[in-house]
Amino acid sequence: MRNIGPVSRRWLAEIEIYTRDDLQQVGAMAAYRHIKESYPQRANRNLLWALLGAELDQDWRVIPTEVKAAALRDLD
Repeated sequence: MRNIGPVSRRWLAEIEIYTRDDLQQVGAMAAYRHIKESYPQRANRNLLWALLGAELDQDWRVIPTEVKAAALRDLD
């Protein structure tokens, strides 16, 4: 998956997400919440951007500001 490094890949495997299709079925936000519960000190916004980018098959740096803002609102 795009944007996903080895540590994030392990975290995703713990919640049985291995492919972009798996991530799309669960949703980036839900996956982030699951990982954040298990790793509250290590999971941060960079992981959220990486997951959103992976779900959209985009580089995390080109995710529109509106999408990022909506994701942050969704976390509250």
